[in-house]
Amino acid sequence: MSLEDLRKKIDEADARIVRLIAERMRIAEKIGEEKRGQGKQIEDLAREEKVLENVKNIARQEKISQEGIATIYRQIMSASKSVEGIVVAFQGELGAYSEEATLQHFGPLIQVKPCETLDDVFKVVEQGKAQFGIVPIENSLEGSISQVYDLLLDSSLRVSGETELRVVHCLIARPETRLELVKKVYSHPQALGQCRAFLKHLNCELIPTYDTAGSVKMIKEKGITDGAAVASSRAAEIYGMQILAREIEDNPNNFTRFFILAQQDSPPSGNDKTSIVFSVSHRPGALYEFLKELASRKINLTKIESRPTRQKPWEYNFYLDFEGHREDKAARETLDYLEKAALFVKVLGSYPRAK
Repeated sequence: MSLEDLRKKIDEADARIVRLIAERMRIAEKIGEEKRGQGKQIEDLAREEKVLENVKNIARQEKISQEGIATIYRQIMSASKSVEGIVVAFQGELGAYSEEATLQHFGPLIQVKPCETLDDVFKVVEQGKAQFGIVPIENSLEGSISQVYDLLLDSSLRVSGETELRVVHCLIARPETRLELVKKVYSHPQALGQCRAFLKHLNCELIPTYDTAGSVKMIKEKGITDGAAVASSRAAEIYGMQILAREIEDNPNNFTRFFILAQQDSPPSGNDKTSIVFSVSHRPGALYEFLKELASRKINLTKIESRPTRQKPWEYNFYLDFEGHREDKAARETLDYLEKAALFVKVLGSYPRAK
């Protein structure tokens, strides 16, 4: 068979593949309509994992790369989510790290909804204007974002997932600005703090703003030629700006963990975490007794911290993450114990662990 004949067969196979993907997209659109009609959550992580396992099994039978097929299918499923109608809210402008985390978790084809504040992200999802929200919960260098914990306490939303993003800061300016001309640097206070050593050598005025990507947008719109912003490379690309320096963060181990918010949490996947908030009576050993319950059932605690209750001075709620799903037998028994022993308990959600 000649090269031209083989290429013709490739073209015919491609046509069949595209038509089958189009058919899959049409089915996905109907599934989205059905889920919305029943008030069900559109994203189903357990179902996605099952689809990936199925196609990897077929790939193994056909003696082709399982991981290669899985990569292709992740993109196909991302496209399917877009026609199912997934909208994800995040805080900040386009190009913010929260948007980057959104695209990392959901894929590049979903619809994003920028919000001015973290409170707005919660409201948009609560009102059904977005199926999901994504909010930063902790940074590996700066610690927890306490405002998000307070919002979780008051909201009816559940944590349905988590994702971790490696934060890479860039110094971004207008195309005509040279590094030696920079006199002011704008960004979110946390981003400025994480680039302290680099910025110190610039000997510039540091000006805090509400958002990293918003700083880039402001410099462009206001025509600021003696200023720069600390933000992501994606922000520079979106707003047509130049990157003066890359990886300017003091510590390369700079990761932010994000919670995915939804009306419901996720079904068991076999590799889950559960987040809760509770308070115990103010007496010796009260917290220890609960932690002992976790240990006795071989439940691994991954995080615990306290926050003021905002009701009485010097009284605290405890926010806790542990391995396992709330429907698992050991977790269910532990939560039953806590319901009886604690003054207050709220399950924030069970969700697959970040990969």
